[in-house]
Amino acid sequence: MRTRLIHGRAVELDVEELRRRLAAPGPGAAALLGDPGAEGGGAGLTRASVLMPIVEREEQLMMLFTRRTAHLRSHSGQISFPGGRAEPADPTPESTALRETQEEIGLAPDKVRLLGRLGDYSTRTGYRITPVVGAVAVPFELRPDAGEVDEVFEVPLSFLLDPQNHQRHSRVFEGQTRWFYAIPYRDYYIWGATAGMLVNLYRHLCYLEASPRPSVS
Repeated sequence: MRTRLIHGRAVELDVEELRRRLAAPGPGAAALLGDPGAEGGGAGLTRASVLMPIVEREEQLMMLFTRRTAHLRSHSGQISFPGGRAEPADPTPESTALRETQEEIGLAPDKVRLLGRLGDYSTRTGYRITPVVGAVAVPFELRPDAGEVDEVFEVPLSFLLDPQNHQRHSRVFEGQTRWFYAIPYRDYYIWGATAGMLVNLYRHLCYLEASPRPSVS
């Protein structure tokens, strides 16, 4: 189970290579800190975590997403990663991500191998999100919460890690132009914070390729 990372040249990645790259230093200033206008948010933001679930399909690695139900008060109908706000009893961001994922789509925590985390991502809606990357072995069972989740689907990780699919769009909101990333896939429009975190994942995984290699004497 491998996937292609496109960065000047194609690099084949498996789960162990993903773990190695996530453990390495990240892209620093090249990372997206959050939605434009929300970068650098501090203590006033609500802490939250999402799980970026990489499904280990035999053919290739896939990323799992949810589509939120249309009747929700916020972010209705949007595509997102499973997750939610931290609770006082959660000892770590990983605990929050696993707990919220189980509540939202019924994925048992013992089906997830944690690979690492990305830097926090701040949103204009007042959240500071920690993205947690995990590998999900097949088979697994899902029980989506019908009150929150309309659909669960997968996208090839190689598609998400191809920078040609990373689009920049803008919308006028409350009289201001807002810029954001979007990664359309078939009938799915992945955008906003979800797309921003995927761009961060791409940049982190590419960091070793872009970093100067030590000379060998």
